[in-house]
Amino acid sequence: MPQNNQSGLGSALWSTWALLLGFGVLMLGDGLQGTLLAVRADQEGYSATTTGLIMSSFYAGFLTGSIMTPRIMLQVGHIRVFAALAAMASAAILVHAVFLDVAVWIGLRLISGFCFAGLYVVAESWLNERATNETRGKLLSLYMVVTYAGVGLGQLLLNLADPQGYPLFVLTSVLISIAVVPLLLSASATVQHEESVHIKLRDLYRVSPLGVVGMFIEGFVTATFFALGPVYAQRLGLPLKEISYFMASAMVGTVILQWPIGALSDYFDRRVVLTIVVLMTAAAAFACVPLSEGSTTTLLLAVAVFAGLALPLYSLCLAHTNDHLHPSQMIAASGTLVLVSGLGAVAGPLLVASIMDQFGHQGFFWSIGAAYLLTGMFALYRMTRRTATPRDKQGATTPAAVHPSSVVIESMQQYAKEEALSENSVSPHEIDN
Repeated sequence: MPQNNQSGLGSALWSTWALLLGFGVLMLGDGLQGTLLAVRADQEGYSATTTGLIMSSFYAGFLTGSIMTPRIMLQVGHIRVFAALAAMASAAILVHAVFLDVAVWIGLRLISGFCFAGLYVVAESWLNERATNETRGKLLSLYMVVTYAGVGLGQLLLNLADPQGYPLFVLTSVLISIAVVPLLLSASATVQHEESVHIKLRDLYRVSPLGVVGMFIEGFVTATFFALGPVYAQRLGLPLKEISYFMASAMVGTVILQWPIGALSDYFDRRVVLTIVVLMTAAAAFACVPLSEGSTTTLLLAVAVFAGLALPLYSLCLAHTNDHLHPSQMIAASGTLVLVSGLGAVAGPLLVASIMDQFGHQGFFWSIGAAYLLTGMFALYRMTRRTATPRDKQGATTPAAVHPSSVVIESMQQYAKEEALSENSVSPHEIDN
């Protein structure tokens, strides 16, 4: 049996290496463009609120693209959709460098978010199609490693040229264009979709209030960190090289702590682990404020710890919610949770940016810490309202990609398909709590 599994995984890797390569290059471009635009906006003298509006528009576009792209794929095919969206995304980043206007940048970020959502929908559809039940977990884990590495290395590309010039914008466009080649050459003719039961947001909240609230805060904080983190670092007075290290350290911390946190949540009461991690994340965020006045090395370590605790919460909230669902409801529920996370991603940069303008750049980590502290208090309250799920009834925690531009799109595909083709819903009373 182990030999068969090994053979199955090897076959899956052989059939998906081009997809993973293309997606890794795409993540390089994605990681670079977000930090580049945030730094450039701040250098142009835009207020934190204006920069937050520009950056949050990406997530509004991403949310829209996540919903609409699967429907478009059903009409014209995923290969055409992928090629068209890649061309638009590649062009959009170049236009940023030509027109330094807030309204234009907001529109371009909306377009970029829409396009990147579609690119991830198609790429992850192909990856999921190549996986079997025996290899899906390992392939998704490898996919997440590629995601982390791509986003992290993309931050370091910021050091190759001056953000005030054109080269970095051109490099981002080139990376997006190159990423298309292996993805398109390895594409199959069709992508299959599985049916699942639909579950509405209000029903899901009744089933798992903590899962829904936690997912909103996860989107809120993750988008805020990636959108405004470079602005915060620049206003601390960090040079360009250390700004890239600041952002990359978050990915290093996530890679180190993602698996241990997931393993602990599978072994102990997941709510307890989730609550402890949330409160520790709040403490880490608050600690970043005084530590930012010390050495850069100390700050980078603190950010790595903070992100290593914060970003895996997506997986914990997803697993906690699934503990209260029937397997047939999990995909649809995940799609609804993605929507909740997306709403948090749109709101986060806007709110925190206005706080930074009002109270200074340290409002960045104060706001994030407060968000997690309130979530921890809510988690403690929920523990008094419901008994814990027996550990033998808990499902496994599957680590999920943490960058807000890279979520488990399989869930959103199913959500969009169900919204278009089905009106069935599930009452929370039908779910065994």
